[in-house]
Amino acid sequence: MSLTMSQASVPAFVRGLNVLSALLKKGEEHAAQAGMVPEALLGARLAEDMLPLSAQVQRASDTSKFAAQRLSGVDAPKFADDETSFDQLQERIAKTIAYLESVDTASLDAGEEREVVLTFGAAGAAFTGASYLTTFALPNFYFHIAIAHGILRNQGVRIGKLDYLGPFAPL
Repeated sequence: MSLTMSQASVPAFVRGLNVLSALLKKGEEHAAQAGMVPEALLGARLAEDMLPLSAQVQRASDTSKFAAQRLSGVDAPKFADDETSFDQLQERIAKTIAYLESVDTASLDAGEEREVVLTFGAAGAAFTGASYLTTFALPNFYFHIAIAHGILRNQGVRIGKLDYLGPFAPL
């Protein structure tokens, strides 16, 4: 059995965003219980040269919505990256999920052979839609969720591997 582009993309992105939402809820609860200023947690980083928690959420959102846009040709919403609260980040996640679920599966599936060209800095890369999804978009998406998990854990939020994996789908 082979997977279509729509099967390999949107469900993975939506699941990951729902996991990220649950992680943020646990982070917000931790901040409240610890008497921590929420902005301090949202600004926390694993290393000085890494993006803070809020930006990890923004990048996971961007990675998923721009992947769907690049594969389907359906314009993704643009967000200002100005979220400063847990509520605003949750709203961004919800808007991203709504967009992903609105993209027509036929449009996504048609993107399997579409050329995707990325430019960043002096470098760049060209992919087919399938190679873009499997070798760039999904790994990049999961990187930002894993880093968000790591930041929260590093800041004392009681989460573990099962929180990162999230609920499993029934057979």
